[in-house]
Amino acid sequence: MAPRANWKGFLRLSLVTCPVALYPATSESEKISFNQLNRQTGHRIKYLKVDADTGDEVSNEDIVKGYQIEKDQFIEVTKEELEEVALESTRTIEIDEFVDKSDIDPRYFIRPYYLRPDGKVGHDAFAVIRETIREMNKVAIGRVVLTSREHIIALEPMDKGLVGTLLRYPYEVRSEQEYFDEIQDVKVTKDMLDLARHIVNQKAGRFEPEKFEDQYESALIELINQKRAGKTITPKERPRGENVVDLMDALRKSVGGAAAETRAAKKPAKKAKKRTAGQKEMLMPIEGKKPVKEAAAKKPTGRSQRKSA
Repeated sequence: MAPRANWKGFLRLSLVTCPVALYPATSESEKISFNQLNRQTGHRIKYLKVDADTGDEVSNEDIVKGYQIEKDQFIEVTKEELEEVALESTRTIEIDEFVDKSDIDPRYFIRPYYLRPDGKVGHDAFAVIRETIREMNKVAIGRVVLTSREHIIALEPMDKGLVGTLLRYPYEVRSEQEYFDEIQDVKVTKDMLDLARHIVNQKAGRFEPEKFEDQYESALIELINQKRAGKTITPKERPRGENVVDLMDALRKSVGGAAAETRAAKKPAKKAKKRTAGQKEMLMPIEGKKPVKEAAAKKPTGRSQRKSA
């Protein structure tokens, strides 16, 4: 089943307009997640919306939005009043300008979305806008309203569609000065840089996301499997940060270590058991049950079994 669109409207470049739909390009729904439980009963915890003063539960139809101007003093804003504030970007992504991607500070990136034509009409106009962005080797900047807020969106071609990345506003990005001002000015010698550069060259490669395993997710699966099997959980030794006494000595040892890692990486490694996309079940069968493959192999084929009386 195709995913549901987060937003539907129009993409417009000057007088060229086409209907489009916006879909999330990422998902965290496949990650291991936990529920909160009552330790005494094992039941799930349920959250209620209650009046902060009376403690009485409040139904959804009696809940309104409010902006706090002073302590315990709010200005109520209704859903109808918020709809009156609706901007054009609620229904239309208007391309305002084209910029070089290198001009966008990475701190402004929030999350990516896929943009495609909505329905059977407008594919020609969509293709014109997409290929114009591709030909100019630029990023198109527009605005879109998602989750009741207006966002800047940066559009780039990807295959037959567009990738739109939401961007933060300047007031949402903290200044680095409050964090970096106290960093000491240190003189780095040429010898240190030469050794560090050598380490970088030994570790140089291309970014291939599939090479990286979510080690924490794997550790969670292992933990749950052990608990399902009734095994005792023994804590693993935590990695310790060692104090660097001689920086040059540490750099020289790192050069040797990086070389050893490079040689090891060139050896053919055993293929790890792959998990299919979206697989959340544990990789180990519950103790006492036959593995799925074994059970499937013993299942008779061709003739149906007579049901036992």
